Amino acid sequence: MENLRGAAMMVAAMAAFAIEDMFIKTLSADIPTGQILMMLGAGGALVFGVLAARRGTRLLSPVLLTRPVLLRNLGEVIGTMGFVTAIALTPLSSASAILQALPLAVTLGAALFMGATVGWRRWSAILVGFAGVLLIIRPGLEGFEPASLFALQGVVGLAIRDLATRAVPREIGAMQLSAYAFALIVPTGLVLLLVQGDSLIAPRPGQWGQFAGALTLGIVGYYAIVGAMRLGEVAVVTPFRYSRLIFAIIIGVTVFGERPDTPTLAGAALIVGSGLYTLLREARLHARARRAAR
Repeated sequence: MENLRGAAMMVAAMAAFAIEDMFIKTLSADIPTGQILMMLGAGGALVFGVLAARRGTRLLSPVLLTRPVLLRNLGEVIGTMGFVTAIALTPLSSASAILQALPLAVTLGAALFMGATVGWRRWSAILVGFAGVLLIIRPGLEGFEPASLFALQGVVGLAIRDLATRAVPREIGAMQLSAYAFALIVPTGLVLLLVQGDSLIAPRPGQWGQFAGALTLGIVGYYAIVGAMRLGEVAVVTPFRYSRLIFAIIIGVTVFGERPDTPTLAGAALIVGSGLYTLLREARLHARARRAAR
């Protein structure tokens, strides 16, 4: 029963994130990407800062200047900037499909930089998954969309974030980390705004509502993921992360009139399939290691 509840919470979290992406893409039609980053960063830092303060957590601490925390925040900035830009400039369905390569990128990073043991089967799955990414991006071909590289930037940045999180000191809470990371997105958005030569635009009342919706759903999704991972077994719950792609395709088709072509759908299938195989393979290896340790 707990696995079922955990899976349901994971699906709910992915639905929340997909709708959040919809609000961001809608806002990007009139508001510069840099300003959207500044607004999301300020809103997220405020919310998570208040939550951390209510728990009696110090927002500023020397521990926040340790290498893992700085690297995590750098990854968060790179990843968020890349993915938000991809949402603004490319179809939501293709950006979300590329994002599904994140678990593969984390496995690759763990093998290359953290000494994790990865066998030939998972190396093969990683190669197949990234072949799916290339199928969606199609570099050098007629259907190549340069802006889709921002989604790949999002994958790289978020993989750095997830890998660095493993080395963050335990005394630093999730709320504290989130508040710090969101705060750094504000100056990042400002720099992007200046580089692109855009000006701040006063949002209309409806756009403020969309921003509030994006921020609220992002926080709801965050809590739902935490709840899902605590309720169910990781091997059972984690694969339901891929439901985000289903929601993104539905939203892309019904709201934005997108029509994913065959290479995009085939690439998405390769990414999801290889990611699921990697997750199942890791679960089997962990189970085998636990049995051997008894």
